[in-house]
Amino acid sequence: MESINPFDIVKQQIDKCAEIMHLDPSVTAILKSPVRELHVSMPVRMDDGSVRVFQGFRVHYNDARGITKGGIRFHPDETIDTVRALAAWMVWKCALVDLPLGGAKGGVICNPKEMSAGELERLSRAYVRSVFQFIGPEKDVPAPDVYTTPQIMAWMMDEYSVISQKPQFGVITGKPVSIGGSVGRGDATARGGMYCIREAAKVLGIDLSKATVAVYGYGNAGYNAARLCRDLFGARIVAVCDSKGGAFCETGIDPETAYRCKSSTSTVCGVRDTDRISSDEILEMDVDVLIPAAIEGVITGKNAGKVRARIVAELANGPTTPEADDILFQNGIHVIPDFLCNAGGVTVSYFEMVQNFYLYPWTEADVHERLDKKMTSAYHSVVNTSREYEINMRQAAYVRAVERVVEVMKLRGWV
Repeated sequence: MESINPFDIVKQQIDKCAEIMHLDPSVTAILKSPVRELHVSMPVRMDDGSVRVFQGFRVHYNDARGITKGGIRFHPDETIDTVRALAAWMVWKCALVDLPLGGAKGGVICNPKEMSAGELERLSRAYVRSVFQFIGPEKDVPAPDVYTTPQIMAWMMDEYSVISQKPQFGVITGKPVSIGGSVGRGDATARGGMYCIREAAKVLGIDLSKATVAVYGYGNAGYNAARLCRDLFGARIVAVCDSKGGAFCETGIDPETAYRCKSSTSTVCGVRDTDRISSDEILEMDVDVLIPAAIEGVITGKNAGKVRARIVAELANGPTTPEADDILFQNGIHVIPDFLCNAGGVTVSYFEMVQNFYLYPWTEADVHERLDKKMTSAYHSVVNTSREYEINMRQAAYVRAVERVVEVMKLRGWV
């Protein structure tokens, strides 16, 4: 896989959007720069008694539309440019589904797979101590992301509350339901993507009950996507993969069986009654729906011409490069761009914020109904913009989101 700087991709995407919208260069310059960022070093006592220093980040990309929102990643390959890119995508994501929020992101360079629960708790609390002045219920509300969990969010919320000397459940979303989390948050990212896939299938005339699906990446989003494709639509999951490889079965793979296999062996490669294939092969399969649900930059200018899916539903952040976008568009492949397709997570996180502010929890049916309305409206807004400007879906999503951000920037006197 070629090395790609995700923040370079963000800036290319903004430049293209600015060209379409004829934005003033000063506006474009603001959109291409984070408003503030914090770099921290955190000494943490490890189980063997040694002290290890971890590097972390928090970026507020743009807060024109409101307090910032965005996840925290624990990942060995985390970089400040990745965090900047993800924070920028959060700005567009929140604007696209019309949430009154700005965008942020955080990250820590670590490998959670090699750390004990105690070490993860101490690191989580150290991170909150380091960024305490940077976050808050009325400033910046973090959430889980890659390799962070509801338990980690609970530790972070507790540490913030200890420092504040009062309960502050609203400082973090993605918490366990018993301490202010929202029902429906666990599969919200995937479920929001399913609503987009459902609407795309209507536009394209695809019968999802007879559709084939390949899922690239089998973490929380990928597993729930596979499960919901089957449960909501009756679609057949023919391939899944993770960082170690993939599994293929023409007659279909049971999502729960694949999940149990990954839980017990750390990979889906050994799923019973499947053939082992490479992860790259999944991207090139002749399926109705391809769901990239892993990391950035997996569909590039080098392999985009081999993608044969009718719909590419991007549950991952930044899985497709700008060069690949052009190729997919030319080949008639319908891409549901990441900051539309995976906006279900931040949407239900916003719902969690509202419930925390009101101290009144919603039912799961309420959450699903409101999520469906948000995602369906946003999807058709992007489709209509794509047709109006005769541009691809990602460019259309950018136009709709940036319009909303720039409007508020002008009203506030920023430009």
